[in-house]
Amino acid sequence: MAATAENTSGDWGLIAGNGDFPFLVLEGARSRGIEMAVIAIREEASPALERVAKRFHWISLGELSRGIELMQQEGVKRAVMAGQVKHNKIFSSIRPDWRLAKLLLSLSTKNTDALIGAVARVLRDEGIELVDSTTFLGSLLPAVGLLTRRAPDEAEFSDIDYGRRIARQIAGLDLGQTVVVRDRACVAIEAMEGTDETIERAARIAGGQRVVVVKVSKPRQDMRFDVPVIGMKTIEVMRRSNATALGIDAGRTLLFERDALIRAADEAGIAIQAFAPEPPELKTKS
Repeated sequence: MAATAENTSGDWGLIAGNGDFPFLVLEGARSRGIEMAVIAIREEASPALERVAKRFHWISLGELSRGIELMQQEGVKRAVMAGQVKHNKIFSSIRPDWRLAKLLLSLSTKNTDALIGAVARVLRDEGIELVDSTTFLGSLLPAVGLLTRRAPDEAEFSDIDYGRRIARQIAGLDLGQTVVVRDRACVAIEAMEGTDETIERAARIAGGQRVVVVKVSKPRQDMRFDVPVIGMKTIEVMRRSNATALGIDAGRTLLFERDALIRAADEAGIAIQAFAPEPPELKTKS
């Protein structure tokens, strides 16, 4: 859903988790004349958000009812969810209110897609539409092609090709979106720890040998949440871990600080290639 001039009436909300994502969404919305009401998750969001947002509220992770009440008070009709909420916190540290407790009990599976998808349905029932989290960040989504000066060499490209097939399988199961590969063998597969920790674990296992990283979207990626993200920290972790190439999905992966990120990759000799996502009907079968 694209923002237009008639959508600048202040009915936009931002549900903020950790990292730079919420700041980028705020900046992108303001560039279109939209001042978002921010509902920030206390256990995750940066305190600096409160200093840059004109309409701001804190909630704790389990306070679904309070979050809805605040958005309704602010007149929010459309909301963007931006910023990671660590999966282990969702399922271990959470103290749910009655509404979230009821929702959790209704889920047959408690993975991220099921949980946030159910939250989106609750929001919709309350008159709040959860929209594409990249609505204001189109320039950060790469097109198909080589993004860095150096292209993957033959061995790296072979590992990326293998890694993409494996990564699509785990992403389709909602286990993770990242795999680290060496010589067409999986060194590490992402679970709840996140991309950077997966790369660091792979480096320990590989003993300093060269590896490549592959990060994909889910076969039926819901762009409202859990969109793949690559940031400056990931490039630094790759540099330290002797990860020499990165394969990502074009149009479905956000590159934070895109220009600086690509410069950093070039300086580290890391090749980054964006590939066309595989259509859901053609996804590899297990």
